[in-house]
Amino acid sequence: MQVSVETTSGLERLLKVSVPAERIDQDVNKRIQQTARTVRIDGFRPGKVPVKVVKQRYGKGIREEVLGQVVQESFYQALQQEEINPAGTPAIEFTKDVEGENLEYTAKFEVYPEIALADFSKVEIEKKAAEVNDADLDQMIETLRKQQADWNEVERAAAEGDRVRIDFEGFIDGEAFDGGKGEGMDLVLGSNSMIPGFEDGLAGATAGADVELNVTFPEEYQAENLQGKDAVFKVKVHTVSEQVLAELNEEFFEKFGLEEKTEDAFRAEVQKNMERELKQALKMKLKDAVFTQLLEVNPIEVPAALIDGEIDNLRRQAVMQFAGPDSDMDPNMLPKEMFTDQADRRVKIGLLMQEVIKVNELEADEARVKETLEEMAETYQDPQQVIDWYMGNEEMLGQIKGLVLEEQVVDNLLEAATVTDVTVSYEDAIKPEQGAAA
Repeated sequence: MQVSVETTSGLERLLKVSVPAERIDQDVNKRIQQTARTVRIDGFRPGKVPVKVVKQRYGKGIREEVLGQVVQESFYQALQQEEINPAGTPAIEFTKDVEGENLEYTAKFEVYPEIALADFSKVEIEKKAAEVNDADLDQMIETLRKQQADWNEVERAAAEGDRVRIDFEGFIDGEAFDGGKGEGMDLVLGSNSMIPGFEDGLAGATAGADVELNVTFPEEYQAENLQGKDAVFKVKVHTVSEQVLAELNEEFFEKFGLEEKTEDAFRAEVQKNMERELKQALKMKLKDAVFTQLLEVNPIEVPAALIDGEIDNLRRQAVMQFAGPDSDMDPNMLPKEMFTDQADRRVKIGLLMQEVIKVNELEADEARVKETLEEMAETYQDPQQVIDWYMGNEEMLGQIKGLVLEEQVVDNLLEAATVTDVTVSYEDAIKPEQGAAA
């Protein structure tokens, strides 16, 4: 078998393979003889069908099967011979396929990049820290009370925080436009759910009032035909309602599944959940900062096949998240461009992480795996049942080990980097970073 390799561009390789005719002919003849012993053809007794007849009837199909197997085996042998690590499925093209002559074909594919990790000691990382103070806890409880709040109609002018029920219709240059009309809509003033000026213009309105609002659509409004346009909205106010926060009583605590239905127990539970959320948020921000720097000091080219595969994963995850696991929505309906940047980042991080793991001979620490499992399980009613389920499921346990190994990679890189501790507020700590990728 003769093999040659060409670099066509970047990570793309063109493998040229020539397989001796003898190898193919032997396999074809052997397969024909095997078929002759088992095939049933009218006019011949079982096992007595002449090889010549079998070859006439089935020879073409048998040769195609043999060629498929030969290509698969020879391609694998060629990769081993040339010490090539392919990424993705090769595009096979026959350049010579003549019975009795050597088979020649080409295989076009991409390879994984060769990675030489840069020195991480020159990298500077900010490690954020925060605490849950009494003001944060009070604000969270206020938010929970608002989520369970009632609305009572009032006979006064609407103010910020009130809810108004309205009908409205928008006009540009005196003409109504698509999407500019609504009926029986509940709007909380100050929620910023409408374009600038709309909610402010309803402050002071009373039930039964007709209000005319002069507003301007933002330059970056989602509907291009409305961007920067001046508009007039005619609004009918039906009701004005004020928010009545839920009382901190047993009925309220019951909704959160507390055994001890007291305010002290409720505050303790809320604080515990906030601290858990804070810990995870800080961990994710640190990880994101480390991986961002890892990408910056290690610019690498990655195979398009891997990015396409990751885009497919992200599409399926998006359908699962927004349409549900039983949805029959085709993930390919989602535009590829929606996921390209995120897929590119994830693939690059994955390859760089693998190199860090290999160079430092890292393995998932069993004690950390156990600790991670226990932290996850404590949010459930029967933690031990959750732990046992993971321990009895190799696939799910493998995911936990993967998370732990990822954290160990971060720890390894932090040991080399210059780390500066920065204290931030709880609100800033849990707020997603601008442009951060999962």
